[in-house]
Amino acid sequence: MAKRATAYELMLSPRNADVPAYGWLYGALRAEILEGRLRPGARLEATRELAARYGLARGTIVNAFELLKSEGYLEGSAGSGTFVSKVLPEELLEVRQKASARVAESFRPRRRISEYGKRVRLFSGYEMRPSRAFRSNLPALELFPTALWAQIAARRWRGASANLLRGCDALGYRSLRDAVADYLGASRGVKCSGEQIAIVSGVQEALDIVARIFLNPGDRVCMENPGYTGAAYAFRAVGARIRAVPVDEEGIELGSGNLRGARLIYVTPGHQFPLGITMSLGRRLALLAAARKIGALIFEDDYDSEFRYSGRPVPALQGLDEHGVVLFAGSFSKVLFPSLRVGYLVIPRDLLGYFEAVKSVTSRHAPPAEQAILCDFIVEGHFGRHLRRMREVYAEKLSVLLGSARERLGGLLEISGIEAGLQTVGWLRGGLGEERVAAAAAKRDVEVTPVNRYSLGKPVPDGLQIGFAAVDAKEIRRGVEELAIAIEGEREKSMHSLRRGQRTIATGGERV
Repeated sequence: MAKRATAYELMLSPRNADVPAYGWLYGALRAEILEGRLRPGARLEATRELAARYGLARGTIVNAFELLKSEGYLEGSAGSGTFVSKVLPEELLEVRQKASARVAESFRPRRRISEYGKRVRLFSGYEMRPSRAFRSNLPALELFPTALWAQIAARRWRGASANLLRGCDALGYRSLRDAVADYLGASRGVKCSGEQIAIVSGVQEALDIVARIFLNPGDRVCMENPGYTGAAYAFRAVGARIRAVPVDEEGIELGSGNLRGARLIYVTPGHQFPLGITMSLGRRLALLAAARKIGALIFEDDYDSEFRYSGRPVPALQGLDEHGVVLFAGSFSKVLFPSLRVGYLVIPRDLLGYFEAVKSVTSRHAPPAEQAILCDFIVEGHFGRHLRRMREVYAEKLSVLLGSARERLGGLLEISGIEAGLQTVGWLRGGLGEERVAAAAAKRDVEVTPVNRYSLGKPVPDGLQIGFAAVDAKEIRRGVEELAIAIEGEREKSMHSLRRGQRTIATGGERV
């Protein structure tokens, strides 16, 4: 264990006049160690410094230290420093643990939880395990230019101003907001200025803020089905009612009064999650008209749209909006790396004050230093170059996946063609259950996600979400082969069960 110095002033208990000075210091330090405030391996201040701090003779400090050393609480010698022992006296630790257990068993406080607290549910994040075929929603992190990022970060910190250390506006670091506005205007057709950009920790925070501002318990939110469950978690936490709207080959279906009564409509038009559909231009215009008619806002989650491989780019809904009904959100988590936790929300001008107020009393603002580093990364052209490079890399991986699937998965799994994104969907043939196939694939070290785990209403046909961005070509080929074996095995089991059932019927129900 590394030695750690205590660079802070110890909050020792008041001294009793009837107790000798060395005895008081001994007892106070012992209590700090037993309560865990002075951890094993922590380095104590020098005896001269402690004597000056507490107005004691140095000999008093030495006597208290020696007594603690003799009992096994401290270790060290003159010239090397004094440290809390790595292993404390065992009998004292056992007594403390037993006492804590008795307190835990006897004290059961009554908690009063808000309605929000009762509704909110844990939304799991990334699992810390190595990537394998076909893990979804993860970029090729090993290809991110970490050395370049470190150089920009070091340069920023070397020249850090008092303003950067102090903080920034609630809506974010203004230079980054301007850079994001320029990027979105050029690449996504978004019409906005830096003033309309709010820097958030990601789309999930944007969803939470929007839900707080616009939704009351009982309000209706329309969402694509299947769709992004993280959005549903945010909306349900504020008491909203979810209406799951089917999607077709053009995007969210607008007929049959699907949007009736909606206060908010959540869509992923650039690359529908999880099916990968790109919403057509005609459907986008129709959706905007429908939202205006019913007085609803649209939350446009620009999920994975940066990585386009085919087809003509379709302008963002926000860029087509002439009436301020669209909130446009995106994130740098998939484009750069997930732990960056920086995203953006484009806000109609008349709503800026509400968002600024919510940010000011919740997260206050995103970390300014990270915003400044990202701003430099964008403005200096590194972001654009990284995007172009990764688009080529992912296009090649998608080609490997589709080619391997044609050779090995024909008749077993129909892979959807996609125009953008980091994953696609394969539709199962022959009535095989997606959960069974996913479990069989997992036994062969292949990770696929059943599509209906994202279902918010009526189930869709059985299918598997297949990610390709986070693994190399060799792993993709291995994954295709193992997935084929898993599907063939499940198909054989199904056929065997069917034949056995037919024999049972043929013999009048008797077992054969």
